Amino acid sequence: MRQRELTRLVKSLGQLTHAQRQKVMAELGAGERLVASVAIVEGSVGVKPGCPHCASEHVVRNGAAHGLQRYKCRDCWKTFNALTGTPLSRLRMKGKWLGQAAVLRDGVTITKAAEALGVARSTAFRWRHRFLDLPKTIQAKSLAGIAETDETYFLQSFKGLRKGLTRPARKRGGSAAKRGTSKEQIPVLVTRDRAGSTADAILPVDDKASVVAALGPLLPKDIILCSDGSSTLAAAAKDLGVAHRSINQSAGIRVLAGVYHVQNVNAYDSRLKDWIRRFHGVATRYLDSYLGWFRAIDRTRGAGLNPASLLASAVRI
Repeated sequence: MRQRELTRLVKSLGQLTHAQRQKVMAELGAGERLVASVAIVEGSVGVKPGCPHCASEHVVRNGAAHGLQRYKCRDCWKTFNALTGTPLSRLRMKGKWLGQAAVLRDGVTITKAAEALGVARSTAFRWRHRFLDLPKTIQAKSLAGIAETDETYFLQSFKGLRKGLTRPARKRGGSAAKRGTSKEQIPVLVTRDRAGSTADAILPVDDKASVVAALGPLLPKDIILCSDGSSTLAAAAKDLGVAHRSINQSAGIRVLAGVYHVQNVNAYDSRLKDWIRRFHGVATRYLDSYLGWFRAIDRTRGAGLNPASLLASAVRI
């Protein structure tokens, strides 16, 4: 817009009614949010991105589309932008993406997220899982010092499935048909060290082999692993050749030698269960996304999860 046209536009603002001014302010706000989202997305690829199609670095700028800079690869001759090949590719309404990151930070339900963003519930659902596609893979790769491990269980759920159920549908999460652990419960192994590094794994079966497969990459030989009185965890520690301290909580023992306990991992499990209860049941096929979502929230406990950082991590790790 030329300066003369801008001056004329600014002068005309004084003639607007209150409702018209509110509408203009809303449009300007939406534009600013779009600019902010695009800046975060494009900032994630660096100054000169590589081609996502052939990994070549011989790329040139090639105009812009949908608010994003486009590039052309001089080797494969394909075009791309900062979102090509990412979980957010082809999603619309970029001006609402920071708002989506904010509702993820707040851990609200799909219905509340849709209301806050002014989108359909189906859109809010799709955005949630696209935004979590990469963050759910971020967890500790190795632990150090004293680590604690514990199994927690989530009721198997076919939430959202309309056909093919082998049992009557449950209302808002429901409860298991049997008390205690059973095939209706999905085992999740949570492991933390004293620095707060956390990893979890959804176990296919609650047995020694599954636990060894989950813990093996995490535990160096010099680590000391604490667990409750579970014979499965004790057997897994023995197979892995790591020092193990069993805390027999059923006998009233909480701490051994003043330092060995499982209070850290138990507190994490409690926070996880309290947080996930708001969703009234989580579909088992999406459980890994919710576990990763909570890890991201818990990592920033106190400081709070930054929407800009969450948006950037939804594009690239």
